[in-house]
Amino acid sequence: MKNNKIVITGGPGTGKSSIIHKLEDMGETCLHEISRQVTLEAQKEGIDQLFLTKPLLFSQKLLEGRLNQYHHALELDSQHVFLDRGLPDVVAYMDYFNTNYPDLFDETCKQHVYQKIFILPPWEEIYQSDNERYETFEEAQKISAYLYATYRRYGYDPVEVPKSNVDSRTDFILSNIKP
Repeated sequence: MKNNKIVITGGPGTGKSSIIHKLEDMGETCLHEISRQVTLEAQKEGIDQLFLTKPLLFSQKLLEGRLNQYHHALELDSQHVFLDRGLPDVVAYMDYFNTNYPDLFDETCKQHVYQKIFILPPWEEIYQSDNERYETFEEAQKISAYLYATYRRYGYDPVEVPKSNVDSRTDFILSNIKP
């Protein structure tokens, strides 16, 4: 089934997962962020922080996982599929960390198109670090700038979600996907 693949992105700690959970509670089809899963799988294999020790391998695993999500979204019988981050997020993070990567990353982003991108701006009042989120708020702001630039480079015009409570942000997103 043809459906709209809608990415919700933003720097770390901007409220993406809270919105995804709210959308899911409302009956929307959502695919969750996979970076924590990749990190936890690496930790089971004895690599404490794969992202820090082998950034290209970590990014390759993220690209594979997000590509699998993209293809899975195509199979879902739902008008809209919301994704917590998209393929260009991988490139944005690698650019932020000045990590060299093969052309495959760029080509994958060009070949797999999303219908709408919502971006959540950095918001210090809700930002929290944890075991898998080790960036400072200042780093999160810089990552956000890379996300905006990367999505624009791939031809998207990200819609910025206003800072507000989860319900209002979710309503904003839903009201901006209607034709």
